[in-house]
Amino acid sequence: MPASSHDSNPLLTQLEGAKNRFNPGHAALIAKLLARLAKSELSDPHHLIRFHECLLFLRAFPHAPSHIGRVEGLLNTFHLRIEKLRAAKADMSLFDDFDTSGIAGTIMQDTLSFEVAQWLVRRIPRHIKIACDDYWDDYQSERARGAIWPRFIPLLQEDADVEANIPWPRWLDAARGRENPLPWLIRRFEQLQLPERQFAELYDSLRLPLRWKLENLKISRTRNWMGARRVYFHRAPLIQRSEVSLAHELTQPEPKFEKLSRAAGESVMHAIREIMVVRYRELYGTTLGDPRTVVRADLGRGVIMHFWGLPPTRRLPLRAYLAGYTLKNGVPINYVEAIGLCEWIEVGFNTFYTYRQGETAWIYAQALRCLRALTAAKCISIYPYQIGQSNDEAIDSGAFWFYRKLGFRPGRADLQRVCEKEEEKIAADHQYKTPARILRRLAEAHMFYELQHTDGKGRLGDWDSFATRNIALRVNRRMARDFDGNAQKIRQASTTVVARALNINLSRCTPVERQCLDDWSLLLALIPSLTRWTRDEKIQLAKIIRAKSGPDEMFYLHQTQRHQHLRRELLRIGSHEPNLALTQRHTSF
Repeated sequence: MPASSHDSNPLLTQLEGAKNRFNPGHAALIAKLLARLAKSELSDPHHLIRFHECLLFLRAFPHAPSHIGRVEGLLNTFHLRIEKLRAAKADMSLFDDFDTSGIAGTIMQDTLSFEVAQWLVRRIPRHIKIACDDYWDDYQSERARGAIWPRFIPLLQEDADVEANIPWPRWLDAARGRENPLPWLIRRFEQLQLPERQFAELYDSLRLPLRWKLENLKISRTRNWMGARRVYFHRAPLIQRSEVSLAHELTQPEPKFEKLSRAAGESVMHAIREIMVVRYRELYGTTLGDPRTVVRADLGRGVIMHFWGLPPTRRLPLRAYLAGYTLKNGVPINYVEAIGLCEWIEVGFNTFYTYRQGETAWIYAQALRCLRALTAAKCISIYPYQIGQSNDEAIDSGAFWFYRKLGFRPGRADLQRVCEKEEEKIAADHQYKTPARILRRLAEAHMFYELQHTDGKGRLGDWDSFATRNIALRVNRRMARDFDGNAQKIRQASTTVVARALNINLSRCTPVERQCLDDWSLLLALIPSLTRWTRDEKIQLAKIIRAKSGPDEMFYLHQTQRHQHLRRELLRIGSHEPNLALTQRHTSF
């Protein structure tokens, strides 16, 4: 007779305690617990979620070869448990939490960007549709439909401009014929005679809610793992944060990167979109990554990391961008992004909830080791959200101390003093815990980890108050002051002045090169001495601007590191003056 959900609770508690313990005997204990739980009904949604997360952790951090088949078998049939739960009228809303969404057999709903919606429609066309509940009656959405749909539904304007209670579904049904509504709508946007970015923006303004059934799809978080070349089995305790020295890891030999083919890069792009969409997450670089730039590094212990950049048409105006994710024995466990200029990068790193007890500090150190090799950065910045600014989860987990104990420091002197006082309290009383209000204060500014400059051309702390947003605000104040707030005028004037100063022939620029020049000119026009720079400095600067649109944005980033005059001007324009309000300091990307 199957064990009841109530009887299974002690088994789950034992499994949760044993899954990340690797002393002798735990492998056998886990095998026994899995066998018993496989026969359990688990009719309580909370228990079923707990079991699911344990299985995923064990698939990523297995104790023994015998566990792999058992865990994969349970995951591959997990949708049957969800279907049984739904048939019993259980509360399925528990499966739609930010950290536990994406389980096989559940249903998801979200408002996606055009690029992700387009990709998902192609990926699972029979499982996704427009979620019509209350959408047709939403006033703001109706205004957007009235402005956009007449572009591809003839005479809809007759209703949209003057009538109330427009029967939007009838118009859509009449126009689409026998084709399903969502694929028809996506194709209509694709056929608009507009640049890709513009028709994507039009689609996004519709705020179209989509609903998709995961059933037993491989895209689900339950089955969103892949076979590993070699599985690393843990037979000793996991590496703890106290055992990780970031200083040591960053001085190790650079990882060996394998450049992937275009086809293999496309597979990586599909994988990261799947990983993100079932977790209600979307990053600029995971949505728009360039498959031609993907590299892979095997870091050992079953850890493989992939990194990639953006295509030239979707790059940021000034900063270079990298995104990536980590597979642990074929299981996706985190994502990472890095954005920077010269030797400075801001890094965002998120380990998925299920795997946060699994060598997070060591894996984070490997991510920084890879980023350091790819970017040649010397200054690594953690933006405030990562440590708790408007992020209660980071406050609850004490994220500030995770980074502090790895060697990061606050980027403001006043917060450094607060940090040191807290460290004194912790040293005096090992039971002391920093209050949430102090953690929120410590999260007001970036944190920094800096490698010592050996060329004498930089100082520790140079980037403490730098942000590209500061540059943009200065540009916009100039636009308001000198160009009557007209963006086109300031762009034309800046490009003309800079092209003349750098001896760039505008007629020879490709459209992408011209866009890069226009963007950089807005900044360079703020440098009064630009015309007096040496000939070599100007040639080098023109090379940097051209490199921004080149095939490898890391080449561009490395070029910015070699132009010391430009670096000084970037710091001057992009850093806040000391007497400005603290609330304006340390903005994040």
